[in-house]
Amino acid sequence: MRRRDFLIGGLAAAQWAPLRALAQGAPQAPFPTRPVHIVVPSTAGGVHDVIARIWADRVKTALGAVVVENRGGGGASIALNYVAQSQPDGYVLLLGSTSTLVLREGSSNRAYDAIKDITPATIVATTSTSIAVTPSLPVTTVGELIDYAKAHPGKLTYGSAGVGAITHVTVEQFKQRAGGLDMLHVPYKGVAPALNDLMSGEISVVFPNVTAQVIALHRSGKLRLLAVNAPARLAAIADIPTAIESGLPDFVSQTFFGIFAPATTAKPVLQKINAATQQEWVDPEFQKRLMDAGFEPMLGYGPVEAEQYLAQEFARWNPIVQSLGTQNQ
Repeated sequence: MRRRDFLIGGLAAAQWAPLRALAQGAPQAPFPTRPVHIVVPSTAGGVHDVIARIWADRVKTALGAVVVENRGGGGASIALNYVAQSQPDGYVLLLGSTSTLVLREGSSNRAYDAIKDITPATIVATTSTSIAVTPSLPVTTVGELIDYAKAHPGKLTYGSAGVGAITHVTVEQFKQRAGGLDMLHVPYKGVAPALNDLMSGEISVVFPNVTAQVIALHRSGKLRLLAVNAPARLAAIADIPTAIESGLPDFVSQTFFGIFAPATTAKPVLQKINAATQQEWVDPEFQKRLMDAGFEPMLGYGPVEAEQYLAQEFARWNPIVQSLGTQNQ
C-alpha cells in the first residue's frame, strides 16, 4: 500500500509498517554527534522560518547545535527534494506544514511525492489564518466585507503566498461559502510582499496566518483584522472574533507545522527528535510565548500520532483542493 492510499483512506498508522521495515538500523554512534540541520522551505522571516528557529533554539539542550537552513522556491519542492534525498540519519530535517505538504500533495501537478518521500518525527504547533483588509477599505466586519464584495464584483483583489498555499485555498473556500464572491487573486512569492501591498492599498484583502507580526500590524492600524479562522478566539488577540462568530459556520483554516525526516529514517532517531521536542513543549512559560506569537502548541504528537494527524488533514483538505482545481507547482 502506498502512503497516499493510507492518507486518503485514513487507515491505522500500523499499515505503514512495511515502509518502516525498509528503515535502516540504528546508527552506529549515538544520535546526534554533529549539528542537525532543519531545512525551511521559504526565505528568512516567514512563518515557517519563525517556528523553525523557535524549535531549533529550544531543542539544542537535548540535540546540541541545530542549524536553520532556508531553501525557498519551487513551491517547497527544492527544500523537500533536498531533505528526501539526504541520508536518513536524522541530521537533515524539514520544517513541513499544511501548505508545503498536504495542500501540494493534493494537487495533480507537482514534482515530488511529499507523503512517500518523508516521514514525521513530531507535530509542534498550529497557527490559524485570519481575514485582513487594507485600512482604506470601508469595512469593519466579515459581513460588511461580504456585502461590499457583492456590491462591487471584480473590484476587490486578494493576495496570497502563492497558488495552492493555504492563504490562497482559504480565500477560495471563503468566496464559495459567502455565495460565490468575485475577487481577483494576486499570487506572491510569500505572504510578506502580499502584506506590504495590503498596507499600501495595492490589494484589498489577505488571509494571513496569525503571527506576532500580523498582530502588531493590526494594533498599529497598518492593516485591519476582521476575524480569525480558528475554532475559538485566540489568546494573543482575544478581541478579534472568529469567522464562525461572524456568520460563517464551521469556517476553520489552520496550518500545522511539524518536523520531518527522510522516509527511511530509523525509528529510534525519530523518537529522540520527538522526545527532545516534548520535553521543551511542556514548559508553561514557553507555551505562553508560542501563544503570544499566534501559535498553538501541539503536545504529544510523536511519529505515530503525527502520521494519524496527517491522514486526517489530508482527508479534510484534499476535497477542497480538488474542487478548486488548484494546480500547484
